[in-house]
Amino acid sequence: MKISCVGAGPAGLYFAIVMKRRNPNHEIVVHERNPAGTTHGWGVVFWEDLLATLRTNDPDSAQAIADQAVPWSGQVVDVEGQPPLHHGGGGYGLCRRRLLQILIERALALGVDVRFESEISELRQVADADLIVAADGVASPLRRHRADQFRPQIEAGRNKYLWLATTQRFPSFTFGFVPTSAGWVWFHAYSFKEGMSTFIVECAPETWKGLGLGTMRADAELRLLESIFAKHLDGHELISRDGQGHTLPWSSFRRLVNRRWRADNLVLIGDAAHTTHFTIGSGTRLAIDDAIALASALSEHDSLPRALDAFDRRRQRALARVQRDARLSAEWFENLPRYIRYNTPAFFTLLLARRSRLLKRIPARTYLYLRGQYTKLTGRAAAPLGRIGGPAHPFGSRAKCGIAGAEPGTPRH
Repeated sequence: MKISCVGAGPAGLYFAIVMKRRNPNHEIVVHERNPAGTTHGWGVVFWEDLLATLRTNDPDSAQAIADQAVPWSGQVVDVEGQPPLHHGGGGYGLCRRRLLQILIERALALGVDVRFESEISELRQVADADLIVAADGVASPLRRHRADQFRPQIEAGRNKYLWLATTQRFPSFTFGFVPTSAGWVWFHAYSFKEGMSTFIVECAPETWKGLGLGTMRADAELRLLESIFAKHLDGHELISRDGQGHTLPWSSFRRLVNRRWRADNLVLIGDAAHTTHFTIGSGTRLAIDDAIALASALSEHDSLPRALDAFDRRRQRALARVQRDARLSAEWFENLPRYIRYNTPAFFTLLLARRSRLLKRIPARTYLYLRGQYTKLTGRAAAPLGRIGGPAHPFGSRAKCGIAGAEPGTPRH
């Protein structure tokens, strides 16, 4: 089969790798519009289950990824004015640029033709391909050519966020919340390589505007953020990929849902097909799962249309729960004042349960009370979200038992 894959992110590259391993006779070209070594963001986060999936599908790249991954242990919530609270678990961080290098090197070794600075914005540019895989991101140019069939819906989130890095080491996945004169500002941080951590800043649009964020030079804005998070950074700097004199690239998260993922011989994977909010930490995992599922469907069916239809159905079902959880998680942070008024143990309970549909529908105090009553009646702690990404069964959402959580608390004011 002659395959054109547009986009050299984790989805496109891993699909090319898996397809080549299944059949070396496939002719696969991966087109990437950016120069080699260009990427957005800093680090990615994942868990042991992803490493197990990688080992099953391509042991060579899995080992390289495992060798480069930096483990982090547990989760920490640090609300200014209260003692930090720790929760168990753990995962891995990895430099996104290094992840892409590993996948590129592996794809090339298998005979994939990877072409940088090769922009594909029109279907006619790859018209000779039997299969066109659009792995070209949330703003996918190829998807627009079949928008009437894909029927994409894009909704902008309310909060502002900024993806930075810091030389401060965060050995645990850390949520830090700091009050300012304009409202709360918080960060999500984790180590992704020696001496470097991802540091995502988030706040409500009113706070963003009130602090003058997005209006000043990048260097001045970084100094302001460093002063806000001075206690957490302990003298370390914040780093942006944007040069001096530019404004920082603040964004509002774009939630994307497509009614269909295939149109004729064009199929969507990764962020071109779906997005899930960064607060559940599943983007890389879902991109790779898409790649594997598409390769499997193509191997299982002799007919390309049947294979693509099977892939579409399978992944749409798999993503329905994840996208719902991601939406609830994003909305929880968009309504932070509703929860942060509680003491840290109760707030952490609410944070871990942010995917609960029940929590969205009732007052937080009532949710905490019901959760406490459940524990008293059953002798078992109602399960909050056990980690920032992956399967979730929070109390009020078909909860499973056995994960201990913080006891309900009372509002601080």
